[in-house]
Parts: sequence; structure tokens; C-alpha cells
Amino acid sequence: MGEQNSNERATVLVVDDDRVLRRQLYWALEAEHDVVEAETRKDAVERLRAGGVDVVISDLHLPPDLDGITEGLGVIEAARALRPAVPVVVITGSNAKEVALEAVRCGAYGFFEKPFAEGEVAHIVRQAARVRRLEAENARLHDHVAGRDGFGRLIGTSEALARVVRQARAVADTSATVLLAGENGTGKEVLARAIHEESPRRDAPFVAVSCAALPETLIESELFGHERGAFSGAISAKRGRFELADGGTLFLDEIGELTQAVQVKLLRVVQDRKFERLGGEKTLTVDVRLITASNRDLEKEVKAGRFREDLFYRLNVVPLTLPPLRERREDIPVLAAHFAARAAEKHSRAVPSLSRDLIEALCEYDFPGNVRELENLIERLVVLSTAPRLGTEHLPEKMLLVAPEADDAARAISPDETTLEGATVALRRRLVADALRAENGNRAAAARRLGISRSYLHRLITELAVNDKDAKG
Repeated sequence: MGEQNSNERATVLVVDDDRVLRRQLYWALEAEHDVVEAETRKDAVERLRAGGVDVVISDLHLPPDLDGITEGLGVIEAARALRPAVPVVVITGSNAKEVALEAVRCGAYGFFEKPFAEGEVAHIVRQAARVRRLEAENARLHDHVAGRDGFGRLIGTSEALARVVRQARAVADTSATVLLAGENGTGKEVLARAIHEESPRRDAPFVAVSCAALPETLIESELFGHERGAFSGAISAKRGRFELADGGTLFLDEIGELTQAVQVKLLRVVQDRKFERLGGEKTLTVDVRLITASNRDLEKEVKAGRFREDLFYRLNVVPLTLPPLRERREDIPVLAAHFAARAAEKHSRAVPSLSRDLIEALCEYDFPGNVRELENLIERLVVLSTAPRLGTEHLPEKMLLVAPEADDAARAISPDETTLEGATVALRRRLVADALRAENGNRAAAARRLGISRSYLHRLITELAVNDKDAKG
């Protein structure tokens, strides 16, 4: 994806035969972006072919070129052919909205009218550049997934994830006990399996156990096995998970759910790799690599007396913490594309692409359920959508807050709440106001309730004109 700048400044190509207007746009944009100019469609095509352009601004009323292609629609067509991911913003006169809308239907990102306000131009170009960055990252990460030197099934290139992967690679070749921490849905079992698959034990069993899912009366039997007659219903001997994982890796998820009695027995296994089956007298020895995980803070559990300190230190030899999805948002596009492909295969659908609006909405949302929530959401969109490109129409109501607003063209024609676009804005305003009311005006608490960042809530309050009266009901 060589044409996307790696720095934060996007390159904006301004196409207009009016030198004065080109200068006006240059001064409106140069503080945030690198601005290059073209006077004709032909010049614009050459600049697009050269690459390095992130956003195009083109006048719709360019004179015909030598090829007979007239006006700015030709620039849109050229951009779509040469650089389909580059958004094009068109300039039109105040009496030419129908032509502008036709340009939007032909693929333009948006438009603004002459005479223009510098703030309006800066805003729409900023949004277009942001969409460009998201699409470029999406495509780059697609390439990364297709031919990556990955670590198990962990997907992403964010520094937050890369840091954990580097630590996991370092520990994989050893038999050291690993304790994984992280919120629910962050992928702790995926990481545990990746460590196993990169280890010398990869050809031996990987056995995963959710301690929270096992009844307290059966957990000892599940972990350590039992002999015939050990308890009512034990009609035959049974090997436990430690025996089943002999030579390989045992992953104990939600380790903080174990009772004190089981913690005592587990401590001995961790120390000596020796135990007896329930109801048995023979001491068994196993060679097991132990990986445990918890979404609780086990140090706090130790201080509260709910988790044994000696066991915690035995398990916490190599601690690894998986970041929540909101701390690695740059991984969301490729994760979403991966889950879309998987859901399409599962439900016998064609693999869909992801729209710009959907990518933007996903990257703005906080995903309290982390990767698991994203996976379930994408599967729902694949099931509900019949289009080859997933959009925002089937997003849950809470995500309408972070879905992009209707484009400028639609808002210019449909500003009232009786239209779909106006109703969407009204709904977003109501959701923000309801959250503020529920939290007595506390913006930090309201942001948490909505699943968005505090800074994004501040932006929504300004953009949607939510005032104190709205928030107090």
C-alpha cells in the first residue's frame, strides 16, 4: 500500500483551473496536510498514477481536456480507476446541488459549495483523510494476514499486541509456567494455544479447562481423575485433565474460581507434578506445561484472602497481560475482515468486503466484550446482510453513536427529523442525552455507559448540540 503516507500528514491533491481558488484551498489545508496542485484532469491523472495522494479535491466545472472528457466527473472516474481507495471531494456552485449529488452517486466522498468556509473544508478533508488511513490499514493488514509470519491465530500488528507476542515467543521454547491476565474476550485461550503450538510440546496434547464452568463437586475429579467407587456414580476409573495433558500443555482458565481446597491440591501439582486420583492411593507423576489465566486481579484476590499467596507466586512465573481491544483499535479492521470471511464460510455466503462507514464505526466503538464481541457482531452482520459489502445498517442501536453521520449531501437536502438521515441524527442526540441523564451529567460515567471514550463523547455533545436542558430531561 505504497501510496498511503506513513506519517500523520495526508497528501491532498487540489484540482482546479482557477489559480486563486487553488491558493485559497492551499492556505485552508496546509497547516494539517501536504497540498499538491493540478490544473487539469490530465495533470491530476499523472499525479494519481505517481501515487502518494490520500485525498483529492476537484472542481466539478473543469474545462474539457484533449480526450474530450468534460468537467470534474472525469477526475472522479480517473481516481476510481487508478486509486479506488482515495476519497474524492468535489467543489460545486451553490446552484448545482443536483450535479454534486450525481458526483456522490458516481463515487465522490462528499462535496462543498463555493464560496466555502475554511473550517468546513478542513473538516470534510480531515474526515476523508481519516477514512483513507483506515482503508489503507485495512488493506495492509489483509496482506499481513494472507502471508504473515504470525503467532498462532493472534491477528494484528498493533504495538500493544506485538509486545505480548514478543514475550510469548520468548517463553514458548521453555517449560516455564505462564499466568495470562486480561479482560473477558481478549483471547487468553488463543494466546495459550499459540504458546503451545510454538513450543517443543506442539505434537503433544493441548488440554483446556474452564474452572468457572466446572461444578465445585466435580472439579477435583475433572482435574485429577478418580478411581472406581470414589463417589456415588463413579462406576469406573477416569483419568483427569492433568493425565490427559501429560507431555503437553494444560491450560486452566478462570483459575481464580477454584476453591481453597482445590488450590491446596493444585499447589502440590505445580510444585512437584505429582498427585493422586480422587479415591486413589497411587501417586502419579506427569510432565505438564501449565498455563493459567484469570480476568480477575489475582494479587487483589490474594490480599482479600480468596486466593492462596503461595499458589499465586508459583503460577506467576511469567505474567503476560493481553490488552483490551479498545487499546489496539488499529487491529479492528483486519480482525473484522477475518471474522467476516470465517462467518461467510460458516454460513455458506460469499465473503463480503467492509464499507468505509462500517470500519470507522467499529474503530470508534470501545467493545467492552473485546474480540469476542467483535466476532459475534460481524457474524450477525454477515447473516443479516445480503449485500456484497457490509455497511452500518444492521449495527445495534448503541453503535449508532459511533457510526458516521449521513454525508453532507444528504444533510443539505434532508435536515429535518422526518427523513432517515435527520432521524439518525435525532436518535444519536437522544442516546447521548439519555446516558447523561442516567449518570446525572457525569460525562465520564456516561461515556462508560455508552461504550465510547470520554473524548469522543465530548465531540458528540458538540456535534449534536446536546445542551444541559437535554441532559437533565
